[in-house]
Order: sequence, then structure tokens, then C-alpha cells
Amino acid sequence: MNVMIQTVHFDADEKLVEYVNRKLEKLNTFHDSILKVDVFLKLDNVVHKIKDKIAEIKVHVPRHDFFVKASSKSFEESFDNALDSISNQIKRKKQKLAA
Repeated sequence: MNVMIQTVHFDADEKLVEYVNRKLEKLNTFHDSILKVDVFLKLDNVVHKIKDKIAEIKVHVPRHDFFVKASSKSFEESFDNALDSISNQIKRKKQKLAA
């Protein structure tokens, strides 16, 4: 599984990158042929003082792509919400294929 993490409008510290990579390893339990995972971490409303943290995850598997976007006040929370959502999408797709 090839993981690519991109940050927009900021530089991620090592702890955040490590956190994302550790959490993404769990995706292999839901689908065994994940080719690539793209993670985008963005700061929204750069003009204003309050910045929402957005996490976008795109998972590429053979013949299908999954995409989810979540935002909150911390990157960890946004990423966890997005990861839960994309895990559910992958499970549902796999159940449909098995049926």
C-alpha cells in the first residue's frame, strides 16, 4: 500500500504524520488489495483567525476509488472521522461484492 500525505497551507510535524501512517495501517484489514492512499490535510478559512482543519482521504483499489472529507478543530479528530467513514464505505462495498 502506497501512502502519500500532502499538507496545504502548513507544514505537518513528525508526530501528525506518524499518527496518520499508524492509523492507515488498519485499512489493510478491510480490503486486501489497496493500491494507494492519498491523504490531504488542509487549513480552511486562512483569512480568518479561526481555522478549520480538514482531512481528505482517497483510497484507490482495483476498479474503484473511495473518497471522504471531514473537518473539525483538530487534524486528529478530522482524520479519525474521515477514516471511520472511509472504512465503512470499504466494508459496504466489499459486502455488496460478496453478496
